[in-house]
Amino acid sequence: MIKDIDACIFDLDGTLVDSMWMWPDIDAEYLERFGFEYDDNLKNEIDGISFHETAVYFKKKFGIKDSVEKICQDWEDMALDKYKYEVKEKPGCTRFLEHLKSRGIKMGIATSNNKNMVDAVLKSLNMKDYFEVITTSDEVKKGKPAPDVYLRTAELLGVKPEKCLVFEDVVAGVIAGKDAGMKVCAIEDDFSKDVRERKKELSDYYIDDYRELL
Repeated sequence: MIKDIDACIFDLDGTLVDSMWMWPDIDAEYLERFGFEYDDNLKNEIDGISFHETAVYFKKKFGIKDSVEKICQDWEDMALDKYKYEVKEKPGCTRFLEHLKSRGIKMGIATSNNKNMVDAVLKSLNMKDYFEVITTSDEVKKGKPAPDVYLRTAELLGVKPEKCLVFEDVVAGVIAGKDAGMKVCAIEDDFSKDVRERKKELSDYYIDDYRELL
């Protein structure tokens, strides 16, 4: 899989770390403040888009009077403790990162999350030093499924897109990687198990966890 690959670019949530479970809880708790009930279809509507884009979407859809900045800050406050103390790495992840490092393969992160939360979880799990570049969708014009965040990460790593391998857990991210001209390995995650076959169809490779690659 990593033959002829110069860089691996990872999504964060659901890909490097097992964290997707917490977002529906946060969304439901947040919406309850304003008298709304969480709709299971909501996750499909916001899948892959940036943290800021999601706040814009919530503000418009639910008529929330708080500023987009206040919405983002509220979510960040709700999530930080979970990232610091509850979120774990995906099985075999650190061992796989060590393997890539030993092979001299560059590594970067391309995520729809925001920098503060990315830093918190990577620090908690002692992962940050593996990555030369961390790019968030807020830093590019369009979030996933647009390819912008993957193309920007490859550019910062100094690697051509066709020499990059993307690891992703959701359909929007797989599409983003493929549209960036990169190979994509989709990874199993409970949060997206209902679209497992679609992920397999769209990606070049599919794994249940990183231990398969060691």
